Amino acid sequence: MDLDCYFPDGLALSAAAAAARAVEQAGFAAMWITETRHNPFLACGAALTATRRLRAGTGIAVAFPRSPMITAQAAWDLAEAGAGRFVLGLGTQVKAHVTGRFSVPFDRPAARMREYVAALRAIFAAFSGQAPLRFDGDFYRFSLLTDFFNPGPIAWPQVPVWIAAVGPAMLRLAGECCDGVFLHPLHSARYLRATALPMIDAGARAAARDRAAVTVCCPAFVAAGDTEAEIARQRAGIARQIAFYGSTRTYRPVFEAHGWGEVTADLHALLARGETRAMTALISAEMLDAFSVSATWDTLAAGLAGRYGALADRVAPYGADLSRPAIRERWQDVAARLARPLPQ
Repeated sequence: MDLDCYFPDGLALSAAAAAARAVEQAGFAAMWITETRHNPFLACGAALTATRRLRAGTGIAVAFPRSPMITAQAAWDLAEAGAGRFVLGLGTQVKAHVTGRFSVPFDRPAARMREYVAALRAIFAAFSGQAPLRFDGDFYRFSLLTDFFNPGPIAWPQVPVWIAAVGPAMLRLAGECCDGVFLHPLHSARYLRATALPMIDAGARAAARDRAAVTVCCPAFVAAGDTEAEIARQRAGIARQIAFYGSTRTYRPVFEAHGWGEVTADLHALLARGETRAMTALISAEMLDAFSVSATWDTLAAGLAGRYGALADRVAPYGADLSRPAIRERWQDVAARLARPLPQ
């Protein structure tokens, strides 16, 4: 299993190269940059050109505000710059942000994303000279690509397209037509086993695809340290993050898998009243154990392998601290242990 580094707050262009070098030094296999405060494509460019072996990808970029042509052009350049190490990760975001922050439509998001991925692949084929650009869908139509505007073939034309998936429609879509899927950091092993992975499998079967062709990447809440006090401090921060996510009704099924569905309604009500401290108090130790991994540095690799070894291809600690050389060495040891074959 590969160990990746996940940047949930994104990365500024000015910080991306140094961050990527630290991630590579710490032994991570890939870094995923989320679109929050900064443009993730710019950060990926800096990361790929500053490293030699590290994969880097948008994890995720918001798809619908961008024409597939704009996205394809950026992905093509990054695939070439990184010698095939770039992964294009896309997500829908939620309706309020797509319509209110980006001022673009949010109708039929699963159908639109399916067509978006198909349009990207048609554009990539045109860039490669495999076929003229002819794509006619319900949401996107492309029919013009002159030589002057065509970047032309590259040595790494198979740009992997992954999507973020939470609900049933997107999970099935990932299995149906994508190269990989980013699951949400708010999850449990029970939820993955009973709900998320079967939906991905169903999508793959419906499209007559090999399920193994879909890489499953799990961002994960991780509390690691040498002492109980260190781990406890991190668990407190994770509890705040779980409470924030849990206040959104979208994530109720994750809580319901454990019989905690009503907690999401309570969290939503507290958030509406601005009682954020009370929200965290609703996240019990049992919830923390279900939704995160807590371990000493010496046992962390075994803990991650035990939880995700049969469920995911890649695991990405949520916001891993790489600020100190000593911590980077700890992560390097965890990555090396996870890279070894699991015991049969």
